[in-house]
Amino acid sequence: MSPLEARLAEDRQLRDAALEVFSTDLRFIRQDLHARSVGKRITDRIGDSAMDIVDEAVDYAEANRGSIAAAAVAIVLWFARAPLLNGLSRIFGLDDDGEEQQGDEARSHRD
Repeated sequence: MSPLEARLAEDRQLRDAALEVFSTDLRFIRQDLHARSVGKRITDRIGDSAMDIVDEAVDYAEANRGSIAAAAVAIVLWFARAPLLNGLSRIFGLDDDGEEQQGDEARSHRD
């Protein structure tokens, strides 16, 4: 057998082995697809990804409790700013222009 024929025989064996590996993989994929549909696979993958994101968020929240608490307080204060400012203006006796209400009343009584 010449070196060329030997090389050809070796290449055919490699080809046949690769074809057998491919056929086996294809058979496994088909069996797996029959066991679970593509839609079920997508649903499972999305569910797993969502759980990973939730786990990462929980880990981040546990590691940064102070920052998250400060951010939550800032958001609450932002949305409640108008009632808070109105309450403070009543407590300190200021009207909308920032002047004291008692001073205005005293001036109107003098006139």
